[in-house]
Amino acid sequence: MSRKPLASLQSNRSNTQRQQQQPVSLARRLLFPSLPNNDLPLLLASPVPPELTAELYDFIALALRAFVNPWWTKITRYDKEFLPDITRILTVVVRALEERVLATDFPSVICRDIPVILTQHYTDYRNASSKIATAYAAGGALSIDQLFHQFQPHMALSPDGQIDRDYIRQILDHILKACLPPEDFGPEAEKLIVREIILKIVVKDVIPKIVQPWFIQKTILDVLGPQPGRAGSISISESPPPSQSGHAFSFHTILIVFLSAIQSISGACLALIHTYKHAVNTIKLVNQSPPKSFHPSPSLKPAQASSPILTHAIPPTLSRTPSESSSTSSLPKAPLSPSDFPPPPSISTNRWERLHEYYAHGPILMISEIFSMHDRYASSVIITTISMLASFFTPFLDRLLPYLLNSTLSPALLLNIVRIGKRTLFPNGYPAPPPVDPTPEEQAESYAKLIAWRGRGALSHLIPILLGSDPSVTLKSAIDPLTSTSCNVHLVMMILDRIVIALFPELAGTGPGESL
Repeated sequence: MSRKPLASLQSNRSNTQRQQQQPVSLARRLLFPSLPNNDLPLLLASPVPPELTAELYDFIALALRAFVNPWWTKITRYDKEFLPDITRILTVVVRALEERVLATDFPSVICRDIPVILTQHYTDYRNASSKIATAYAAGGALSIDQLFHQFQPHMALSPDGQIDRDYIRQILDHILKACLPPEDFGPEAEKLIVREIILKIVVKDVIPKIVQPWFIQKTILDVLGPQPGRAGSISISESPPPSQSGHAFSFHTILIVFLSAIQSISGACLALIHTYKHAVNTIKLVNQSPPKSFHPSPSLKPAQASSPILTHAIPPTLSRTPSESSSTSSLPKAPLSPSDFPPPPSISTNRWERLHEYYAHGPILMISEIFSMHDRYASSVIITTISMLASFFTPFLDRLLPYLLNSTLSPALLLNIVRIGKRTLFPNGYPAPPPVDPTPEEQAESYAKLIAWRGRGALSHLIPILLGSDPSVTLKSAIDPLTSTSCNVHLVMMILDRIVIALFPELAGTGPGESL
C-alpha cells in the first residue's frame, strides 16, 4: 500500500523536472510572464495548428523586443506589464482583422480588381513613355516619373515616389479605431506605439524594398526557376566517343532504344492518367462546393459617419462601374417608396447576387496588355480564342478560381510566410542589418537573364508563337514598366488602397460588407 504513493510522488517529481528542463520561449517570457507552463492563448478565432499560433507570438515577441524594449527599459526597468498590454491590443486587432478578412470577397479583389490595377499601370507607363521628348513633357524637361504621376495622381505620393507618412497614419488610426473597443482605443501611449511600429515596418522596411526593380526581377527569376542549359552544349558533352560509332546498329542498341521508348510512352500515359484523375476530382469538388456569400458579420457595425480617406486615391473606374456610378449619383438622398421607383431587375448589382462574376476576364486582359498580345497575329488569335473559351465556361470558372484561391490561402501557407518573415527580419533573434543591394553589374545580369528566358519543355516551343519571332523584345517591353521605382510605388499604393478598402469599406463611404 505504501509503494503506490511513492511511485506517484516519483512520477510527479520527474514531470516537474522535465517541465523545468524545457526552455521557456521568448513569447512566454516577454508577452505572458504570469502564464503557467501550458499552451499559449489562441491568437486567431479560426481553428489553426498550434505551430502557427506559436510562430505568430514568436514574431510579435521578436518585434517588441527589437523596437519597444530598448527604449522602454531606459524609462523604467520594473514595469513588466507594458509589453503584455501591447500584446493584448495586438490580439484584439488581429482577431478583428481576421473577422473582416473572412467577411471580405477576396476572390473579386484578387481576380478582378488587382488585374485591372496592373493593366492600368502598364497602359499609363507606356503612354507616359510615348510622350517623352514631346510637347506633353515640356519639351523633354519632364521625366517619365513625372509624366506617370500625371496619369495616376495620388494624394499620398509625390512625383518622385515619396510616401506621405501622415496618410498611412490616418489609415492606421482608423484601423485601430475600428478594431479596438473604446476602452482600449482611449489610451494614447499604447495606440501610438502600435501605430508607429506598423508604420515603420510598412513605410521604411517593406515598401522601399519591394518596389526596387532588381527585387521584382529577382523575384520573377526565383518563380520561373533556373534556366536549362543550351541543347548544343548538352549534346556535345553527351555525344558517344568515336570508337562506339561502329556499333550503332547492334542488337543491344536497338533493344535499349526500344525499351527506352516503351518507358517514355508508359511514363507519359501514367502522367496523363494522373492528370485526368486529378482534373476529374477537382471538377467534382468545385461543382459540389456551395457558392460562398460574403455578407458582413453581425459584429461588424456600419459606420455612423463615413470617412472617405481613400475615395480620392482610387480611380473611379476601380471603385464602381460606369453604369453603377452614373445611376447612383443621380439618386436623391431621401428614401424612396416602392411606388416611386421601378422594381429592380432580376440580376442584382451586389457581387454576391450577380449571375456571373467573370473572374477569368481580368487576368486574361492583364496578360494581353503585359505581353502586347494583340500586336502580333498569332498571339492575338490565341488570346482571342482563350477569351472566347473563358466566356463559354464562365459559370465553371467563377467557381473554380475561388476554389483554387481558397485552397492556396491555407494556414500552411500563412505558417510558411511567417517563418520566412521571421528568418528574414530577425535571423539571429534581432533585426538583421540592412542587406547590401546588388551592384549595377549584378542588376544588369538579372535583367539580361530575365530577357533571355525561354522556358523549358513544350513551353520553349510555344514561346516564339506567343511572344513573336524575337521574344527578347517582347520580354523587354513587359519588364520595362516595372523598372521605375517611383512608378512601382504608385502601383503598390494603389494595390494597398484597394485591399484596405476591401477590409474597411467605410473608408470609401460605404458600410462594412457593401460592394464598391
